[in-house]
Amino acid sequence: MLVSSDLDPVVHGVVADETKLLAALPTLQLLQLEGAASITVYANLGDRGSSLGPVEARLRELLPGAVTVAESAHFAARTDLVVEDAFAVVHRASPFAATGVPAYAGLLLEQELEHLGPLLGPVERPFVVVAGGASGEAKLRMLAQLGAHADSVLVGGRLADRLRVANPFPFPVELPVDVLGADSLVENARVDAMVVTSLPYGWLGLDIGPTTRRRFAEVIAGARTIFWVGALEAYGAPRSESGTKAIARAVADAHAYTVVAGDDASCALRDLSPDGHASWSCAGEESALLLLGGRDLPGLALIPTR
Repeated sequence: MLVSSDLDPVVHGVVADETKLLAALPTLQLLQLEGAASITVYANLGDRGSSLGPVEARLRELLPGAVTVAESAHFAARTDLVVEDAFAVVHRASPFAATGVPAYAGLLLEQELEHLGPLLGPVERPFVVVAGGASGEAKLRMLAQLGAHADSVLVGGRLADRLRVANPFPFPVELPVDVLGADSLVENARVDAMVVTSLPYGWLGLDIGPTTRRRFAEVIAGARTIFWVGALEAYGAPRSESGTKAIARAVADAHAYTVVAGDDASCALRDLSPDGHASWSCAGEESALLLLGGRDLPGLALIPTR
């Protein structure tokens, strides 16, 4: 039996963060309870160059039994069953598509779909969408879908720069009114808070400013449903972390159903507390954006409809 899982990277010979590994356990445990004699975990470690050895060793400590970890799917034709449990990769076609092996959804994949899907329908209001990071087409399609029935759409990061030039949506979006501007990205750069329109030529808008942080936090505090994706700072400079942290605190404190997608939002919440303070943290940003943008996920094509 082959299980496709999204596992954590290895840094300096150890598993850097066990969040994804622990999330994968329920599916593996269920398969063992159902009588799976041996399980091979196809580890989706991305392009991070991680070694599988420490991942496999830690998995065997947590899950006694015949479990191995592999990084290649070329042997999939020799298995009798594939369980897809890695939501982070279903935005791509499955590597098992040509094998003819039956494929089913794992528990974690089902949970991802169960938490994200309802955001496309009626939700408890006010519904607030928070988006930052880069301005890719998948993110714009997501905003077009969710923003159409959201009560507020708050935008930061480089995405705000794009929407400030032209808003392609038939609804308003709330953009930063002030920024933390810097004259360069060097460590000792001059940094000042200023109104967006006062940013000097050649300066960079690193992050949302204090007025915007307060305004966004106020909107989030009144929400009953929240979806957040992407960092609020525009560059990864060490001095531009306060915007994302401020949004994380507001989301954590909100009395709302909260779904966050991607590492920036999830990590910001986990930095506040190990439990994350979110109703659901989605493991795959690209897959979430495609799903919430109304697109099919190619990696789900082999999985029977339940």
